[in-house]
Amino acid sequence: MAWQGLAAEFLQVPAVTRIYTAACVLTTAAVQLELLTPFQLYFNPHLVFRKFQVWRLVTSFLFFGPLGFSFFFNMLFVFRYCRMLEEGSFRGRTADFVFMFLFGGVLMILLGLLGSLFFLGQALMAMLVYVWSRRSPSVRVNFFGLLTFQAPFLPWALMGFSLLLGNSILVDLLGIAVGHIYYFLEDVFPNQPGGKRLLLTPGFLKLLLDTPEEDPNYLPLPEEQPEPHLPPPQQ
Repeated sequence: MAWQGLAAEFLQVPAVTRIYTAACVLTTAAVQLELLTPFQLYFNPHLVFRKFQVWRLVTSFLFFGPLGFSFFFNMLFVFRYCRMLEEGSFRGRTADFVFMFLFGGVLMILLGLLGSLFFLGQALMAMLVYVWSRRSPSVRVNFFGLLTFQAPFLPWALMGFSLLLGNSILVDLLGIAVGHIYYFLEDVFPNQPGGKRLLLTPGFLKLLLDTPEEDPNYLPLPEEQPEPHLPPPQQ
């Protein structure tokens, strides 16, 4: 019964958060059970573009290392801030949220080539945290009961904590940089004099993922609009 309640609760989580979190957990479980190895998952441009192992473009965002404190720490933040974004500023905008993932993923891969980064899940987590923090500047965050500060400081606190754990901060810096680029293009530049939205979600994503009832910006097509009631002709 407890598992049924947990499963029912998990199904209440928004779709993108649920799918991404489950994919990360299942990937790590497969490695732990020796069904897969990290060597089959990491990003390698030679294997992607020469050997056509294109799945690495995805799996490099799904593996957060072996089971342990670092894994559960990352999963906690992925689940929490992905869900808060999807239920908050992206509520009813699933296609826009997926497009943010795609934009961030492509940019991280391109920039990751410069730093020879092989696993990018932590960078994606840092991006999610950064975007949420900039869109929630007045929220006060309690960091493990040790520190309390405004939300925009959270990505930097996470980077410092990652450094204490002995991890490279290059991945965190990459996520923060990509998160800032997305935030600037989506939230800052369009509100500047002469600015406009440059990140336009492709129509096919909206068609696949959004419904008219959920999309607050939905405008019916001309053929969907009711015909106007015209006055009867004058005799």
